[in-house]
Amino acid sequence: MLFQTKIEALRVILLALVSTLLVVTTARAHEVQPTIADLTINPSEIEVVLDWVLEAPIAGLDLEGVEDTNAAEGAEDYDVLRSLDSAALETAFREAWPSISQGLSLRAGEVDLPFEITGLTIPEAGNVELARNSQVVLSAPLPEGDSAIVMSWAAEYGPLVVRQQGIENGYTAFLTSGGDTDPIPRTGSDTQTGGQAFVEYIGVGFDHIIPLGLDHILFVLGLFFLALRMGPLLWQISAFTLAHTVTLALGSLGIIKISPEIVEPLIAASIVYVGVENVLSRGLTPWRPFVVFGFGLLHGLGFASVLSDFGLGGAHFVPKLIGFNVGVEIGQIAVIAAAFVTLGILFGRNTWWRQRIASPVSIGIAVIATFWVFERTGIIDPEGAFAPFAMLTEGGFAPLWTVIVVSALAAALTALVLVASGLDALRDAAGIITSFTAFLGVIATFTSGAWVLTAALMAVWILALRLQSLGGPDADKVPA
Repeated sequence: MLFQTKIEALRVILLALVSTLLVVTTARAHEVQPTIADLTINPSEIEVVLDWVLEAPIAGLDLEGVEDTNAAEGAEDYDVLRSLDSAALETAFREAWPSISQGLSLRAGEVDLPFEITGLTIPEAGNVELARNSQVVLSAPLPEGDSAIVMSWAAEYGPLVVRQQGIENGYTAFLTSGGDTDPIPRTGSDTQTGGQAFVEYIGVGFDHIIPLGLDHILFVLGLFFLALRMGPLLWQISAFTLAHTVTLALGSLGIIKISPEIVEPLIAASIVYVGVENVLSRGLTPWRPFVVFGFGLLHGLGFASVLSDFGLGGAHFVPKLIGFNVGVEIGQIAVIAAAFVTLGILFGRNTWWRQRIASPVSIGIAVIATFWVFERTGIIDPEGAFAPFAMLTEGGFAPLWTVIVVSALAAALTALVLVASGLDALRDAAGIITSFTAFLGVIATFTSGAWVLTAALMAVWILALRLQSLGGPDADKVPA
């Protein structure tokens, strides 16, 4: 009874924290966001309006495959540029423009179009933890005829969203790693079919989970580690899917619009709640599906804010929206499947599953999300004393050294357990430390994009847990 009272108190406290965050003015640390290119094709000229974080190309950052500027070489120069006033940044941009302009081009058929800057708007420096989006207007004369337009974009400039403006059924595209757009008809008749739009946005939705959506990944893992039984998992996943589908649709249609400065800290708080409740509860509580549904509404708004960058437009709106949601679901299923295959199948029926795996991982999830809450509300400086947390979630640690250090710790703990084989308390302590550190190591290698090393570290984690269990009371297995 006392335990149940503590759980109820925790639930009230955490929900109070979530509601309090609704009124907090927030700031989110800068992550790599796609540049938006709005194209307007007139009879005699083409105009391209770029919504662009100019500090990145000025600093010479290579953003290909990078999720956060801190993970790119030259991040120090980038940070200096972020603090410049608008006039100083404009001077730096114009000086670097001859080099920067080599990374983009416009063509009409086989003819290269000479473009020039006809407009430049740079906001004053504000909170340096937020991206400063400037606006660059490029114009180029068009040759006679109806030859289609092709825009090229260097991969080092990061992802690009292309949107044709001023006409119905304009062209839209998302270049994740640079390259050329499809030929864009001047008349605006988009040759993309509804089926092609559906398939394209499946990829966009999946990418937003794997590898870009670490916060959504941790939330889904939090649902998984509550209990391995199919019933509790289905209740939670169904509630989460239904909720985020509703707000994704409403947000994409513009019916509901809440600032990301409010939504993002709340998403982080939802992850904290799930991780902590996993540790303190003994399974699916009566309120858990309802709480997960409420948090799903928040995550759906986060998904909708991503789609708003892509400009769904009037052409194939529904197929794009459905495709994005399908991609998100595939990504979530992939996360759960990976956790089940690597850990659930092997250890899920062991008596120590919860103590040595589920609880340490849930604590790790809650720790990371707590950092996000304070970071996204501007309470802490992610580049000060809390820099290691930012490095952990933004690919800032060297992946090879991460694997070496975590593997060495796991090996030392395993050797200690094997030497003192009769101490079950030592097995539990070693398992807890192994799982907690290995989980953080997996996050570090995953965010750095080192997929092979991530898999290698998972293998080390599995092997260490297996060896540590030798000779212990593991023959007595019960459903997790």
